[in-house]
Amino acid sequence: MRWDIFCQIVDNYGDAGVCWRLARSLSSLHQQEVRIFCDDLPTLNLIASGTDASVKEHIDIQPWEASFSNARHPVQTPNVVIEAFGCDLPERYLAGLFIAPVKPIIINLEYLSAEPWILDFHGKASPQSHGISKYFFFPGFQNEAGGILIDPVPSDGEVSKANIPTALKETWSKLRANAKRISVFCYPGAPLRKWLENLGSLNEDIDVLLTHGHAEQLSLYGQQAFQLPSNLQLLSIPFVSQDEYDWVLSQCDFNIVRGEDSFVRAQLAGKPFIWHIYPQEDRAHEVKLAAFLDLYLEEADQELRLAIISAMTWTMPSEWFGMLNQWSIYAKDWRTQLLKKQGDGGLAARLLRFTS
Repeated sequence: MRWDIFCQIVDNYGDAGVCWRLARSLSSLHQQEVRIFCDDLPTLNLIASGTDASVKEHIDIQPWEASFSNARHPVQTPNVVIEAFGCDLPERYLAGLFIAPVKPIIINLEYLSAEPWILDFHGKASPQSHGISKYFFFPGFQNEAGGILIDPVPSDGEVSKANIPTALKETWSKLRANAKRISVFCYPGAPLRKWLENLGSLNEDIDVLLTHGHAEQLSLYGQQAFQLPSNLQLLSIPFVSQDEYDWVLSQCDFNIVRGEDSFVRAQLAGKPFIWHIYPQEDRAHEVKLAAFLDLYLEEADQELRLAIISAMTWTMPSEWFGMLNQWSIYAKDWRTQLLKKQGDGGLAARLLRFTS
């Protein structure tokens, strides 16, 4: 089938990451014909830059306006249209669907959630005055939800340890042999500086890998430079592609992630993590985090449960870091169970079955 995915980028990386991973899953795993129309091609191309050329060449990446402005080569009517995260389709593109001899299915692809109420709305019709069939599709962790994106399934961290991506070799050469590794990718509102200062009070060598932009956020340079504790080493990594970032997550002992795509990849890496969920004014993010923790901690004992909740709510590391080994074992078990539940192919495969 032919798929059109519409992606409007809100927070720079997460929206583009999900749309790109979905496109390549549909194309490479399920041999679907996929186009992405995006309002921020530079960001999307950065995310996709490390993908194997044989995969990338089968996905048609287009600017947003190409969906309706190319009069000489009109866009062929797709079988399925994805409104990623509920973005509105361009009116002129939608007008073209009205007159198409065969109408497509429109999928309103919602944000990932573990909240129980999504099961009541997942797959339900959204009647439209124009008569084109439209449905809600909710990604989720439960068997009855829309699934998560699992492509590519990450290899074991030990297996991939030697395959250092070229863009990361310089940074990796500076890592200390016996130090723990923590990667950091969070929103500006996180108490990161205070968190790192507390981390430095622990009697343990720790290498902290800062993703693009975090060094400036911490004021590592200039008169207000961050004074590093002796056991802490901060290293900035360059902006890397999606696959290269997946690799980083697999090689760290602990990861701080944000948004949706890195949140899922942190779980598939089988490592402990903090999910810095996107803050919302009505505090809806707290409900979403609590719903995820209800699922994530279902098999955890009380001591580990309290430690993980503390970490996820930005309690200082000295309060819970001693539970990291137990958390690591638990995270590996969670990864195993997650992949087992997504054994039907996850989000891409469930979308395909739903629309076929």
